[in-house]
Amino acid sequence: MSPQPEDSCAPAHYSSPTEASEFSPDEHALLLQLAHDSILASLENRAISLDSPSAHLAESRGVFTTLYLNNALRGCVGYVFPISSVYRAVAETAVAAAFQDGRFPPVSAEEAPYLKVSLSILSPLKPIRPEEIEIGLHGLLVSQSGQRGLLLPQVPIEHQWDRTTFLEQTCRKAGLPPDAWLNGALVEAFTAEVFGEKSLE
Repeated sequence: MSPQPEDSCAPAHYSSPTEASEFSPDEHALLLQLAHDSILASLENRAISLDSPSAHLAESRGVFTTLYLNNALRGCVGYVFPISSVYRAVAETAVAAAFQDGRFPPVSAEEAPYLKVSLSILSPLKPIRPEEIEIGLHGLLVSQSGQRGLLLPQVPIEHQWDRTTFLEQTCRKAGLPPDAWLNGALVEAFTAEVFGEKSLE
C-alpha cells in the first residue's frame, strides 16, 4: 500500500493534547532528522538504512509527514494504517511528501535544506461511539461500502467544529452522505502524537 496525500495535515502550531508523549525527545529528534536524510538521499540517488534502531521504533504505526517551506505547506503524505515500522514509515512518507504529493511540484535540491518537518504518529484504530469522541484528542476514520475518509485530530480545532460536524465532515471526506455515521458506517478513532522542528512551534 502506497502512502497517500492528505490535505488535513498537522499545522505548524498544533500540539497533540495527549497527557504524556509516547515518544521521547531523542526519538523526536531522530525521526525528524530521518525525514530530512531520506529526502536528501532520494535527491542524491543513494540508499539509507531503514532498519529501526530500537524495538519501539520498529512498532507498526500509521504516520503522516508534513513539509513546510517558508511557513507554507509544501507536502503532506501518510499511511493511515500501520503497515510498516514507525522508522520506515517516517522515511517513506517524507520522500512521498517531497516528491509524490500531486498538489505540489517535486521538492528541488535548492529547496531541500530549507524544509521544515512535522510528524504525526497515529495510535492503532479502535471503534468508537459518537458520544465518546473528544475534539482535539481523537482523529476519525469513517468507512462504508469500500469508501473511507480520515481527518486528523487537529482538523476540528482548526475549523472550530463540534462533534457532530466533525463526524459529518469525515463522512464527506469518504465521499459518503454526511449522515452516514448514523446509518451503518463504521466510525473508528485514533490519537496522534504530533511534533515538529523548533522553528515550527
